[in-house]
Amino acid sequence: MSLPRIGITCSSAMGITQAIEKVGRGYIDGVLAAGGLPVVLPSLDPDLAASAVAGLDGLVLTGGGDVDPSRYGAAPQPECGPPDAARDSWELALVAAGRAATVPILGICRGAQVLNVAYGGTLVQHLTDRGDGGHDDLERAAEEVHRIDVVVGSRLHQVMGTDAVRTNTLHHQSVDDIGDGLVASGVADDGVIEAVESPDGPVLGVQWHPELLLDRAAHAALFAWVVHPGGR
Repeated sequence: MSLPRIGITCSSAMGITQAIEKVGRGYIDGVLAAGGLPVVLPSLDPDLAASAVAGLDGLVLTGGGDVDPSRYGAAPQPECGPPDAARDSWELALVAAGRAATVPILGICRGAQVLNVAYGGTLVQHLTDRGDGGHDDLERAAEEVHRIDVVVGSRLHQVMGTDAVRTNTLHHQSVDDIGDGLVASGVADDGVIEAVESPDGPVLGVQWHPELLLDRAAHAALFAWVVHPGGR
């Protein structure tokens, strides 16, 4: 029996002699451990998104740089990182194609923000500007740093099997106005939205990095969901 094919998006960078596409090993290991076959997706022409999704059983939108604020009708603030127009266009096209094909989509960190923007939502460009601190703790990337309350009865609750979870935290942006068709399913104790999902389709975004916490069953379960959304 063939393994479910799970697309994993990349970050772009410049190597010594040419542009490169890269992806953290944790995303690959999370899909493998859940019984899926990782398929690394470089940023391509958005017109190819439907063809890419047609060969997939699930999609993981990975972490990375900030989404261009123009995508949600805002001017960039000084703390907002430089945009990657090609990646933004590609991932937004993948979300549209994935929704049309009802392919399970798991957005992680930036990926959750991409999902929210794809649904018409907005982002907080820099959390400390709102008085929310402590969400960018790189030194404890593989540790459970703070608590998130999970909405009982949500998809996140069903997948993780708990109404509260402790997570790492590596972000300076977050969901602000929630996109039409999404709901919040996880909130930090300071009110920052940490998870969004679609009640009407297999779409789930988390603001933390479960690929760095795969030794904890609740976090590994997120990858199990995108590989086997109906359970094994």
